[in-house]
Amino acid sequence: MTAAAGFSGQVAAGERFEFGENWARFLRVVDDQRIAEAQASLRAMLGRDRLTGLTFVDVGSGSGLFSLAAARLGAARVHSFDYDPSSVACTRELRRRYAPDGAEWTIERGSALDAGYLDSLGTFDVVYSWGVLHHTGDMWTAIDNVARLVAAGGLLFISIYNDQGRRSRLWRRVKRRYNELPEPVRPPYVVLVMAPREALSAVWLSVHGRPLDYVRGWTEYKTRRGMSRWHDLVDWVGGYPFEVAAPEAVFNRLHARGFTLERLVTCGGGLGCNQFVFSRVD
Repeated sequence: MTAAAGFSGQVAAGERFEFGENWARFLRVVDDQRIAEAQASLRAMLGRDRLTGLTFVDVGSGSGLFSLAAARLGAARVHSFDYDPSSVACTRELRRRYAPDGAEWTIERGSALDAGYLDSLGTFDVVYSWGVLHHTGDMWTAIDNVARLVAAGGLLFISIYNDQGRRSRLWRRVKRRYNELPEPVRPPYVVLVMAPREALSAVWLSVHGRPLDYVRGWTEYKTRRGMSRWHDLVDWVGGYPFEVAAPEAVFNRLHARGFTLERLVTCGGGLGCNQFVFSRVD
């Protein structure tokens, strides 16, 4: 069975969310401000104003926004790959729109679980994978695999869903259910799932005299890595396969493999991703 057939079969069986379809809708709202916010988030987490002369690999490139950000920050070579064919198409479309004559930038289909494919890529100065490895179906293998892409002295920037124990197990069932539903029912399901959380947030902020903070959470959401709140909500409800890890588990895994933690941003123990930047010391 080909990789494409395997992907289609997983989607048909309700075992995989079509991230690429969600990213295709996100491309409708991508603009220069979102691109600038993506660049700013890379600079902040990597601790570098520029990526001049560095090589960059985007593992699970999704929309391609952060591959584009790396190219605009001066990366000498950018390599993007994704398991979802629609995500590959999105990344190519974003390159066509915003970087037709930019840095050396290759885009192709590939999997973080395909060790042979990854070995063929060599190593990179910056290995980036935000919110991807926990959706592969084998998170720890994916983490081990992409760690091998980091060149000596290079950086590994990943984000992994936080382990909330019982809540995470409930979220896994919510996500699986989304992917079992017929396509027309999925957007209302997202609203049904997220409405109580959104209402609670709005009430809490209003009680504390900050009702406009809730409004700004929607209108100014693009300042968070250039993302879109609605498309992130769809991702949160539908993103499957789904695995989680406590921050210390990720740290221990990579520390044992010769990495030093340079930066950690957690989600405060709640729903969301913990972000890690490691350096390879060997």
